Amino acid sequence: MTAAPPLAGLPGGPASGANDDSDDEVEHLQYKVIVVGDGAVGKTSLINRFTQGGFAQSYKQTIGVDFFNKKIQLPGNINVTMQIWDIGGQQVGGKMLGKYIYGCAAVIFVYDVTNPETFKNVDDWYDFVVREFKADKRPYMALVGNKNDLQHLRQVKPEKHSLYAIEHQMIPHQVSAKTGDRVQSLFTRVAADLAGVQLTRSEVEQTDVVVTAAIVQHPAAPVPDGPRGPQPEKEESSCAVQ
Repeated sequence: MTAAPPLAGLPGGPASGANDDSDDEVEHLQYKVIVVGDGAVGKTSLINRFTQGGFAQSYKQTIGVDFFNKKIQLPGNINVTMQIWDIGGQQVGGKMLGKYIYGCAAVIFVYDVTNPETFKNVDDWYDFVVREFKADKRPYMALVGNKNDLQHLRQVKPEKHSLYAIEHQMIPHQVSAKTGDRVQSLFTRVAADLAGVQLTRSEVEQTDVVVTAAIVQHPAAPVPDGPRGPQPEKEESSCAVQ
C-alpha cells in the first residue's frame, strides 16, 4: 500500500495552480473518491478496469485501503485527476473508516447483483457515511450494481436498484468490471458531476466499452433416424427387367 498524496481543494474544489484567466487554458481539478462495499463484490476489479483497463481472473481481498490515480479529460479543457480509495470490505465496522472517508468529494457504493446480501449491506455503508457528514455537506454518492454480465444469476432487480438510489439520493449505475461495460462512463459521469460539467448522451456513450458477446460453439446434435432423418441406402437390384 502506497501513501496517498494530499489533494488540494477538497471536497470538490480546484487544485492549487488552476488558472481561470482564460477560457483557452486547461483547468486542472482533483477529487478524492471513495469506493466502499462488501468483500468480493468487485470493487478492486472495478477500479483496475477503469485505471488500467484490465481484469484479473483471480481474487485477492483488499486489506485496509489501496490508492489509485486516474486522469480524465472533460469537455471545456477541463482535466480531472481522480484519487480513488479502495476500501476493504471488512472496514464497515472499523475504527479507520471515518479517517479514510474524511474530505472525500464522492462515495461509490458497490454491490454484487447476484448476491442480495451485499445489496442489503449497502445500508450499513450508507448509514456510516451519513453519520460522518453534515446534511448540507454530504459527498456526491453513486450506487453501483456490479457483475451485470451475469444476468442469468441476477438476484437484485434493476427496479429495486433504481428505487434505492432515488430514495437515498444516489446516482444509479449498472456495470460489469469483467467485460468493462459502462465502467468508463461511470467514473466519467462522477468526474463531470463533481466538476459541474454537463455531458450529452453521445459524450457519455463514447466513453463506453463496446462489449462483444462470446460465441459458444456447441457440439452438433446427432441427427435422428426415421422419416425425417437419413434414410438407408437402397440396394441395387441384380435382376434385369425383361
